[in-house]
Amino acid sequence: MSQTQAIYRLLRDRPDGITAIDALNECGSFRLAARISDLRASGHHIEAAMVTLPNGKRIARYVLVEPTLWR
Repeated sequence: MSQTQAIYRLLRDRPDGITAIDALNECGSFRLAARISDLRASGHHIEAAMVTLPNGKRIARYVLVEPTLWR
């Protein structure tokens, strides 16, 4: 399985999103932003939000947005 596929599965399984540390620990990926770019290019809607950690550092958290089906 490629890192892009592994990150997609991680995004799909975590509705609260993932950070670069999650991608590194779970998928071995040091380049989460690049894999997110690949997923967006293939048509997935992924939103990014900046999160401030307790130590004042800011990191990106990525969330997969599932398409809404209208009835």
